[in-house]
Amino acid sequence: MLTLLNLLSAVALLIWGTHIVRTGILRVYGSNLRHVIGRNMSKRWLAFLSGIAVTAMVQSSNATAMLVTSFVGQGLMALTPALSTMLGADVGTALMARVLTFDLSWLSPLLIFIGVIFFLSRKQTRLGQMGRVAIGLGLIILALQLIVEAAAPITHAKGVKVIFASLTGDILLDALMGALFAMISYSSLAAVLLTATLAGAKVIGLPVALGLVIGANIGSGVLAFLSTSMQNAAGRQVALGSLLYKLIGLVLIIPVLDPLVHWIDSLDFSPQEMVIGFHLLYNTARCLILLPTVGPMARFCAWLLPERPQVNGTAKPRHLDLTALDTPSLALANAARETLRIGDLIDSMLESMSDVLRGNQTAVTQEMRRMTDDVESLYSAIKLYLAQMPREDLSDQDSRRWAEIIELAINLKLASDLIERMLRKVQQQKTSQRRSFSEVGLEELAGLNSQLIANLRLGLSVFLSADKESARQLLREKRRFRAQERRLAHAHVSRLQRKIVQSIETSSLHLELIADMKRLNSLFCSSAYVVLETSETGALAVDDLTDTTHSP
Repeated sequence: MLTLLNLLSAVALLIWGTHIVRTGILRVYGSNLRHVIGRNMSKRWLAFLSGIAVTAMVQSSNATAMLVTSFVGQGLMALTPALSTMLGADVGTALMARVLTFDLSWLSPLLIFIGVIFFLSRKQTRLGQMGRVAIGLGLIILALQLIVEAAAPITHAKGVKVIFASLTGDILLDALMGALFAMISYSSLAAVLLTATLAGAKVIGLPVALGLVIGANIGSGVLAFLSTSMQNAAGRQVALGSLLYKLIGLVLIIPVLDPLVHWIDSLDFSPQEMVIGFHLLYNTARCLILLPTVGPMARFCAWLLPERPQVNGTAKPRHLDLTALDTPSLALANAARETLRIGDLIDSMLESMSDVLRGNQTAVTQEMRRMTDDVESLYSAIKLYLAQMPREDLSDQDSRRWAEIIELAINLKLASDLIERMLRKVQQQKTSQRRSFSEVGLEELAGLNSQLIANLRLGLSVFLSADKESARQLLREKRRFRAQERRLAHAHVSRLQRKIVQSIETSSLHLELIADMKRLNSLFCSSAYVVLETSETGALAVDDLTDTTHSP
């Protein structure tokens, strides 16, 4: 019982070490990795090599699969290069298996010791995060050693020998057992090393060992596919294609397995070296043979798992990838992209406002109500996503960006509610009271609305680019809007003095709409203050200070 517990704890340590390495690498090089494997590479060989390189960095093909499926799900990477990257990841994990079989017992304590010193002394710096990576690498090496040591007593148990004696070289049964090994250990690398240990102890023969290695690859593909169950169809297509490639590899090797076993057995190597060498040879040959077929495979996976239409009209978040929460820079970029989607919805609502004011749209349509529901849905999703980020681990810059995103999301949600109320006021006037604006008053409101749309777009641009000059331009537009609003209010009062009937009938609504547009403009221009107040060259200019008190 104690031996089994030691084995399970070693497997858990391996999983934890892999997690530490992946999160540490992403926190240091997250943006660079995003460009390397998130870019839509035109040459499949570049994607293939990037898969090898990234897997070598994060020490896990499953971690690479999580990154790739995340990028495909967000539309940052096409399916064809993603499948090429996954083939490269299979080769990368086989290479790392060969490296980790060397005697690295001296390296594990050294990495952990150095990593702890750097991580605790400079936690929030790049060097501190590299210390975190060193800790993870040390734990991985230590865990692999513990797995081999814990499995050694098990190989001598009579029950285990009876179980493995039932494996007589049937490739399908052996592959099934290997897949179960990989799924239980949550790592094809651990399953391959365990297989090598069993082969070295003469518990299993070489044909059975090779079948277990092939099955371990399939098990890692099953794990990757199951881990994408909560993602959209695009992300799941990548994992499905990778799994199908592993199954195709099984089919391709069955006819040549017996002569391959005889050839490997004739070589002057230990059983452990034969198993590890076969793993590298098999993955490399399989991936190189199948690499030219990534285009047809992408189309086949898209046919098997098509994008499902939404059951209801509520918008679903596209960019809020939960796997990116461990990497603040990526998670904040995802939240910012989703917030810009709310901005696009507000833009459409303001365009509809122009149609309602001019009489081209006589009522608040179902489409307008749908957009309001979409804003509410995305706003709630962004709030929950940001709430899951560990604020204490954020740098000062990331913490400021976190606050900027949540503030803009709140302002856009308030703007959505305000626009909906404005539309209902106009609808009630035109349908219930049968009143309409004067021609001059209508042009004034439409002009203000057009200026609102322009300021909204400039505000979103400032939020995205953090350009100081654009922020100052936005504040100038805010002052110009305020002056325009005052001028139009005075012009409306002048029409009342001239006893223009339409102006008298719509006076209350006209002034309310102008006041509401003023509030909308303040919401849209708030991003300028954040940029100018955090600028490295100083705070707000003197002529901007008077506006600060009016920002929401």
